[in-house]
Amino acid sequence: MGLIKIFSGEEILAVTLKEKLEESNINVVVRNNNQANVLPSIQTAKAVELFIQEVDFGKANPVIETFRLNL
Repeated sequence: MGLIKIFSGEEILAVTLKEKLEESNINVVVRNNNQANVLPSIQTAKAVELFIQEVDFGKANPVIETFRLNL
């Protein structure tokens, strides 16, 4: 089984969702390609992406849906 992307967006939202998933014992992989700290003159913040294992999707889906409804 592989990883599936469950979120792409602002870092603050990604961190919040990651914490909620980890409370449910779901491991989350974070991919953050933001180069603003390396090159401060570039203001193109890229989306933070969250991934989980495919086998965890059934357990993660209610957490994700609740998170999205509360945005």
